[in-house]
Amino acid sequence: MAGRDRIADLLRKLARAACRCPAHSNTFHQGGAANGAVRSTDYAFEMACSNIRYGEGVTREIGMDLQNMGARNVCLMTDQNLARLPPVKAVLESLLKNGVNYKMYDKVRVEPTDSSFKEAIAFAKNNSFDAFVAVGGGSVIDTCKAANLYACHPEADFLDFVNAPIGKGKPITGVLKPLMAVPTTAGTGSETTGVAIFDFEELKAKTGIASRAIKPTLGIVDPLHTLHMPERVAANSGFDVLCHALESYTALPYNLRSPCPPNPVNRPAYQGSNPISDVWSRHALQVVAKYMKRAVRDPEDMEARSSMHLASVFAGIGFGNAGVHLCHGMSYPISGNVKTYRAKDYNVDHPVVPHGLSVVLTSPAVFNFTAPMCPERHLEAAQILGADVSQVKRADAGPLLADTLRDFLYELQVEDGLGAVGYGADDIPALVRGTLPQERVTKLSPREHSEEDLSRLFEASMKLY
Repeated sequence: MAGRDRIADLLRKLARAACRCPAHSNTFHQGGAANGAVRSTDYAFEMACSNIRYGEGVTREIGMDLQNMGARNVCLMTDQNLARLPPVKAVLESLLKNGVNYKMYDKVRVEPTDSSFKEAIAFAKNNSFDAFVAVGGGSVIDTCKAANLYACHPEADFLDFVNAPIGKGKPITGVLKPLMAVPTTAGTGSETTGVAIFDFEELKAKTGIASRAIKPTLGIVDPLHTLHMPERVAANSGFDVLCHALESYTALPYNLRSPCPPNPVNRPAYQGSNPISDVWSRHALQVVAKYMKRAVRDPEDMEARSSMHLASVFAGIGFGNAGVHLCHGMSYPISGNVKTYRAKDYNVDHPVVPHGLSVVLTSPAVFNFTAPMCPERHLEAAQILGADVSQVKRADAGPLLADTLRDFLYELQVEDGLGAVGYGADDIPALVRGTLPQERVTKLSPREHSEEDLSRLFEASMKLY
């Protein structure tokens, strides 16, 4: 009996002991503290992701999927360049073979704006579609998400669902039509996420809509489509994967993010780093380190290009739940304030700093800045990317990761900082102003920052090498 009492006493002590791991280190539940006090930071995280189907030639199944769900009037969205290329041809052949009725919208803008979103939304509203198919990169998939959303909420004002503080950030409670995403780039991960990004022209900065309700029903990841990416498109798409992985892995932990939602419907899609997202983000970074340079340099390297296609999915699952932070927050005004720069290999009729490029140009400065808050993670990232960390002190994690990133970018012939894409010191105040409304992502930085900090980060990013 005495032995049993000792065991019972030990179990009670274990139950009272606080676990120190990131996933279980708080004692709160139901949104409140154990003593009934209101909790200011969150206590839980959710995982949401589209279903994913992967395989060479898997695009041929899309017509059967639509037929299986009884779709009778399908919206096919793409851009004018892709409309002439094999990925769209493969989708059309599958739709025709399986007798699926469709209408095609091929006017998606690369780096979409609120105006281009509204044009696609009008097309969707006028045609009473019962399913959507997006064939393209993040611009196409995000545009299709918005078209589906507002076609299913015809009474909504455009800003109703746009992220605060630019929009009203209302929760999406209605059911949307099925959306099937066929990514043709290896970067955005948009086929996995409930996020749609666009340039808000009035502010010359990007913003977006973030809700699990708009994530695709199915992402059809066909590595054959990545063979059609030109070199710089492959590079810039890959840089988006790189930063998705790095930012989500180093983001503020989910149980330090505030406010704690009063209702689960208010929990944001971007919740902070968490034990499940960490797995996906870390693995995506490992794949980038192994295959990205090969994928950029040799468009016929099927192993490398298909691996980067999967890395985009892995990182999408990671950041789609954990979120991103300063690189992405600062990238939005870089893209939105573009003057005359036109990226090589992009067949567009307007100036453009591609999203992946706008994100990665600030990465050395950003991770040097954030490293003091979680140096172990920054050191691990540097090690994955090839750095020797055996003799490195925690205090040097930031400089080491920054130098490792610069070397990586230099090898892939990335432009020499913001100055090389048309920006100068006089532009920094506008770039800072464009970053301030991006609190949906910037508040997930592990390190608090001021306007002066942002100014210094932009200044440090004017020249990389």
